[in-house]
Amino acid sequence: MSVIRRNRIAIGLAAGLAVVLGLGVWSATGSGTNSKPVAQTETDLGVLGDYGDVGQPPVLQEPAQAPEAPVQQQAPEVPAAQPPAAQPPAAAPVSTLRLVGKSVDKMGQVVQDGDGRTLYRFDKDVPKPEGKSNCNDQCAVTWPPMLSDTIPQLEGVDSKLVSLITRADGKKQVAIDGWALYTYSKDPAPGKWAGQGIGNTWFVIQPNGKRNVECLPPGVTVPAA
Repeated sequence: MSVIRRNRIAIGLAAGLAVVLGLGVWSATGSGTNSKPVAQTETDLGVLGDYGDVGQPPVLQEPAQAPEAPVQQQAPEVPAAQPPAAQPPAAAPVSTLRLVGKSVDKMGQVVQDGDGRTLYRFDKDVPKPEGKSNCNDQCAVTWPPMLSDTIPQLEGVDSKLVSLITRADGKKQVAIDGWALYTYSKDPAPGKWAGQGIGNTWFVIQPNGKRNVECLPPGVTVPAA
């Protein structure tokens, strides 16, 4: 066989082999649009895993909502301060002292304090117009003045006749019809009147402010009215 003939046979075989190989590739890859690939990539599997079966819409998650701001609690409304209620005027203080006008045996009309001690007046005092006591210092020790900042409680004495006068030391002294009232430090007991007529100037006082001239010691004369 000639060389030319051998070359033609080889070319023919090569061409046939090429056709066969082409048909194999075409059969392996498919010729239509409905062919499916043999294997899926990780990306394809991941997509199917995320969205489920074909034809089902993807499940969308709602966006997270911001937490609601806490409601501010309003402080309770404080009522406006009310002005203090007007206070009633304070009642006048009530004196614990008493003046008692009464009639006693032998002496007649007298005035006593709440303890029953006899009260006197001093003729050297000045009863008008406002009343003035001239018994101070040692005199006031022997003849203690009846002191009070308020009018005493009264029994048997006209309240219109009772007042307070101011002494030299600024203290207040009770008076009847302007005559300052005193007790006598040497009276032996309540209801006694050992100071009657002393010095022709000290006398038991009556509820009307006049001198009581009963039971005068010997030698004491009744002074002019």
